[in-house]
Amino acid sequence: MSDVAKSEGLEWATARGMGALAEKMGIEFTEFSIERSVGTMPVEGNTQPVGLLHGGAYVVLGESLGSMAANLHAGPGRLAVGVDINATHTRSATSGIVTGVCTPIHLGRSIAVHEIVVTDDQGRRCSTIRITNMIKDAPKAR
Repeated sequence: MSDVAKSEGLEWATARGMGALAEKMGIEFTEFSIERSVGTMPVEGNTQPVGLLHGGAYVVLGESLGSMAANLHAGPGRLAVGVDINATHTRSATSGIVTGVCTPIHLGRSIAVHEIVVTDDQGRRCSTIRITNMIKDAPKAR
């Protein structure tokens, strides 16, 4: 994909916005295209009581990337909505920034499936998330 197309995807995602939850968690998109989307999230402020990054925080990062990527794939007049998500946490981040890299497994007319790999500052995999989005016509404006 060309640098122009990558920058257009990031502009699209920035203009659309990530939603209030992702913003509260400090998620930032750094790369955004149909083929690959990348976002970061700070560990600080998103931990469970024992100081580990909360498992739900990994899932919020994964769903933010996967749902937005599915909506970019869906195109104008279409809407992607999550119907399934799962995560396997294999390491605990305790500080710094985690990075999620989202890639498509399947991009169809009615279903999009993405895998999001979340790593810590040392590049170690912390969580693997899979999200399935149903793609449908966007509701008509009232």
